[in-house]
Amino acid sequence: MERTYVVTGAASGIGAATSKMLKAAGNKVIGVDIHNTDVTADLGTVLGRHQAARDVIKSANGSIDAVIACAGLASSTAKTVCVNYFGVTEFLFALQPTLALSKTPRVAITSSMASLMPNSPELVEAMCADNEEKAVVIAQGLVNNGTGLEQLIYGSTKRAISRWVRRESIKPKWAGAGITLNAVGPGIVKTPMTADLIATKEAQDAMAKVVPMPLNGFMEPETVASLLVWLTSPENTHTTGQTIYIDGGSDAALRGENIWDLAKQG
Repeated sequence: MERTYVVTGAASGIGAATSKMLKAAGNKVIGVDIHNTDVTADLGTVLGRHQAARDVIKSANGSIDAVIACAGLASSTAKTVCVNYFGVTEFLFALQPTLALSKTPRVAITSSMASLMPNSPELVEAMCADNEEKAVVIAQGLVNNGTGLEQLIYGSTKRAISRWVRRESIKPKWAGAGITLNAVGPGIVKTPMTADLIATKEAQDAMAKVVPMPLNGFMEPETVASLLVWLTSPENTHTTGQTIYIDGGSDAALRGENIWDLAKQG
């Protein structure tokens, strides 16, 4: 049965791999990105998000079965906050009424292993409070500080989006409408976003110390795409609220076996 999918970040990386996989299975895919796709939009702006939602609904003839949000930035700038968190949440809220009309509605978001790494609690809380103006000010303050604190921005956006997934997934708007809402947390994926980070053997070795992946090392985007496809398939009837770390064992290597006691301490 053909399903209609919306995939953001569809022009490259995980989004492109996911789109290709879905199309190969006979589904209709509406790609959203800043270039080279079906709907051109800047999800880093309020206007861009809502225009993208309108264009997507029109392209889908008012029928959407699943949304896979892969669009994101890895730069240490305030814009990353706008794209990685608000460009996901506000876009999804705009599509939710249409998505809820599907018999098997699904949502999956690309978070990151970085959601488990050091972050700015103040920035995370501003995002989780859905206060974009405040979050941007905080992020710009980290940039202006000039001591490397801007490196916390990316991980903060991913921590916030994973928290949003847990918070929203059980609400009537999502669970009550039969919509599963999950995220994936990849380790290092070989995409244009990470190309400079793993361009040399020395860079790869340094990255492996930060994000150790004992099972099969760095991965291709298709590996993550396969998980996103299952999470948004009709077969996934009960998995919701989760960030599933697809990381070659990185989470286990960094946090160890007893995360339950860590949760109590937190």
